[in-house]
Amino acid sequence: MKQLPLKGKLVDEETRCEHYQTPQDIIAIKFDCCDTYYPCFKCHDECADHPRTRWPKEKFDEKAVLCGVCKHELTVNEYLKSGYECPSCKSRFNEGCRLHYDVYFEEID
Repeated sequence: MKQLPLKGKLVDEETRCEHYQTPQDIIAIKFDCCDTYYPCFKCHDECADHPRTRWPKEKFDEKAVLCGVCKHELTVNEYLKSGYECPSCKSRFNEGCRLHYDVYFEEID
């Protein structure tokens, strides 16, 4: 399996971090500014040497979300339409992540 660039304050192999550790906290997001996956924006802010940027809407068809369970990569559009479930392994994603969409993605309809 291809090793993806993943950084942050990780707690386990399913990409949970010290900030978010529920059973459903199993995604990592690739930040557009550095092409690196982090479990959350707090990990990016604490570990990266640059300010974060949001994914622009015109790049929503690029792979940017990683399922920590099966390591399947989703595009932003696939993730937003996933119903909080990995299309590959059917693991449930944390629905509360939607509260932070404005931190990660520009102009969510």
